[in-house]
Amino acid sequence: MDKLVVKTDGVLASSPEDIALLTERGIGFREGSYLTEDELIDNCRDADGLLVLREPITARVLGELTRCRVIGRFGVGLDSIDVAAATARGVRVTHVPAANVTEVATHALAMALALARRLPLYDASVRAGRWDFEGPGAGIRRPSRQTFGLVGLGRIGVRVAEAAAAIGFRVTAYDRHLDDAAIRARGVEPVTLDEVIETSDILSLHVPLDEHTRGLVDEAALRRMPPGAVLVNVSRGGLVDEAALAAAIASGHLAGAGLDVFDGEPLDPDSPLRGLDRVILTPHTAHYSADSYAETRRTAFLDVSSVLSGERPRHAVN
Repeated sequence: MDKLVVKTDGVLASSPEDIALLTERGIGFREGSYLTEDELIDNCRDADGLLVLREPITARVLGELTRCRVIGRFGVGLDSIDVAAATARGVRVTHVPAANVTEVATHALAMALALARRLPLYDASVRAGRWDFEGPGAGIRRPSRQTFGLVGLGRIGVRVAEAAAAIGFRVTAYDRHLDDAAIRARGVEPVTLDEVIETSDILSLHVPLDEHTRGLVDEAALRRMPPGAVLVNVSRGGLVDEAALAAAIASGHLAGAGLDVFDGEPLDPDSPLRGLDRVILTPHTAHYSADSYAETRRTAFLDVSSVLSGERPRHAVN
């Protein structure tokens, strides 16, 4: 086999069926856990293709891996890959844009509803031997009296919007890539970024992390959210100022938050978010189900094998 693909993150286990998508085309396969620039450079110089998850595929790494022709990412986000540098070097980048849409949308909605209905507080109260519906439930209102706002109205945002509307929420959205007509065509009321922050009883984030969105929900934005509002983030941790969010919840200004992603992962043991009973924390798992896991792996393997076989991948980024 004169071509080699290296899978560089040991978190995702590969099935024999995945690997066969390469070996049946005469492409060799190796896997390890190379999570830094130096580890990637030291261990992947002989790779014609990489299969990556969170590893830093920077201009420096690409400059050293001169054999590499394709980078396949397990997932939709591209903030760990310098796509411009890859394009300049003629390296194809692929991703998996749709395998976990249902899972992430469901996770976001589950967090939003659990917080809106104060389920964490009720659960803790019952476990502590109390039987009180008014105390833990302070601030609960029916969906028809609340606004469910979204920042980002791509595949996942649309799924969340549809489900929230079906439950009875007023649904609004801001998306810098869509005009008002396009948002209305998705069955959602368009608003500005300021309006979605200032009027949402539940604010759910569905945007990538880039120079436009980093720190999107900072201390000033949190102050402008309505008292008793809930924040949900299943996108990227860098969108939210976590210290300011913890302070806003501890002060009682916000009713809670559901977070699947964090600026540093795993979440720092000393994070103030850990001590708040009105925060739901999950370990970057919104994307996961047995079905999405299998589809994500298969799609990434298939596209990398296609590029190295001289074929067009299904999900090319560049």
